[in-house]
Amino acid sequence: QKHYEAVKQRTIWSSVLSAPVVVIGMFFMDMPFGNYIMMALATPVVFYFGRSFFVNAWKQAKHGKANMDTLVALSTGIAWLFSAFNTFFPEFWHARGLHAHVYFEAAAVVIAFISLGKMLEEKAKSNTSSAIKKLMGLQPKTVTLMLEDGQTQELPVSQVKQNYILLVKPGEKIPVDGQVTGGQSFVDESMITGEPVPVEKKTGDKVFAGTINQKGSFRFRAEKVGAETLLSQIIKMVQEAQGSKAPVQKLVDKIAGIFVPIVIGIAVLTFAAWMLFGGDNAFTHALLTAVTVLV
Repeated sequence: QKHYEAVKQRTIWSSVLSAPVVVIGMFFMDMPFGNYIMMALATPVVFYFGRSFFVNAWKQAKHGKANMDTLVALSTGIAWLFSAFNTFFPEFWHARGLHAHVYFEAAAVVIAFISLGKMLEEKAKSNTSSAIKKLMGLQPKTVTLMLEDGQTQELPVSQVKQNYILLVKPGEKIPVDGQVTGGQSFVDESMITGEPVPVEKKTGDKVFAGTINQKGSFRFRAEKVGAETLLSQIIKMVQEAQGSKAPVQKLVDKIAGIFVPIVIGIAVLTFAAWMLFGGDNAFTHALLTAVTVLV
């Protein structure tokens, strides 16, 4: 929940600061001090609210790998550096008959958009966590154990072992998975099947933890307890799904691992080609085209 709130704040501030940068960059490019205003707004977006992308990209780079964070860090970092240079030294380009373009809005908007995606992902994860809580709440804390002399005893559910005979009274939740040995009732199994109609249970029928007994009472033999119950398996699967990456995310990371080095390679080749065959102002064009490829 704390992590979600942090991502949410990051997304809101990134969006608030990016909006005026986009407006100036798209419609008021020639306003006085426009580049300086855009730089002032884009800098915290890229290097403060977007710092996690740079940290993760660096961790990947140390292991000789590249992923989506590498792509984000590379494109936004170079866009910002190039734009900052053009803001402070526009005459470098003007002297060579070129316009000093800035890409502050591209850098800021990329961070804002990807932060929004991360926020939606965290929101989905927090919803899953509340679903797990509700699933855990389906299991009762205590059970009624049938003793050999016909007496009953209250036990914590954690102490139930296989082959214990348990009594389930009207309105109680079934504590573990098992098989009915006596009595008859109807059980609400909607948490497993989604069916709202209660299912009749008589001797020999299976019952499952977390389902709710209706009006009758019955005895059943415990067969699966603790982590073996169907309810525990459902909780485990939801937890695993929460912590795992979707297939499309794995595919994106795989593509990025190939895509990023290829893009860097193309940028280097572009720079080299202009340096070799560019003629006058070869370095200027080489720099401009290489940065354009990366951005």
